[in-house]
Amino acid sequence: MDVKIQKIKPAEIEAESFRIIASELGPTKHTQEQFAVVQRVIHATGDFSFAENLNFSADAVTAALSAISSGKNILTDVNMVAAGVSKNILSQWGGKVICKVADHEVALTAKSAGKTRSEVAIEQGLLENIGIVAIGNAPTALLKVMELIEQGTGPKPDLVIGVPVGFVNAAESKELLSQKQYAHITALGRKGGSPVAAAIVNALLRLVPSQK
Repeated sequence: MDVKIQKIKPAEIEAESFRIIASELGPTKHTQEQFAVVQRVIHATGDFSFAENLNFSADAVTAALSAISSGKNILTDVNMVAAGVSKNILSQWGGKVICKVADHEVALTAKSAGKTRSEVAIEQGLLENIGIVAIGNAPTALLKVMELIEQGTGPKPDLVIGVPVGFVNAAESKELLSQKQYAHITALGRKGGSPVAAAIVNALLRLVPSQK
């Protein structure tokens, strides 16, 4: 097999990758802003099926941009999602990334209450001026977010990103999210994961109009 390596400057690799993605996909059902999210997810995963799997509520992007530009924080279910978010962009607006799943107090509370650490981390994290919740790993965390929103007794995030990956309650929790009336982005089916959640957040961060 004849392998041909493309000669390209490092600074141009991302733009060229995005051009290839757009060229291979062709026309899609998404708006321009939604497509920017789809592109970055495909760029992060190499999986073109996300062009069909990603599901946006009509107000998802607008809600995200409003939350980011107003300085609200982003809550994640696991540290892998938190690590992948472009914090330097988020900090320009005054927000920060919060993940409590590894906190000692969360572990103690979860054990005594018979809950998962993900559930307790979400319960506590939502109290910290959260604009966006990004779930990439734990269906229990996504189910807890939806439960708390429906109870209406605490703060409600502006946008829920629910893309947990796996075989137990992952597809089911995302299907439930896709039926909600509040702003959401999800990836229907079993596919998803921390790289997908982080890529969605990073795409949204880059869509916020510059302050300059």
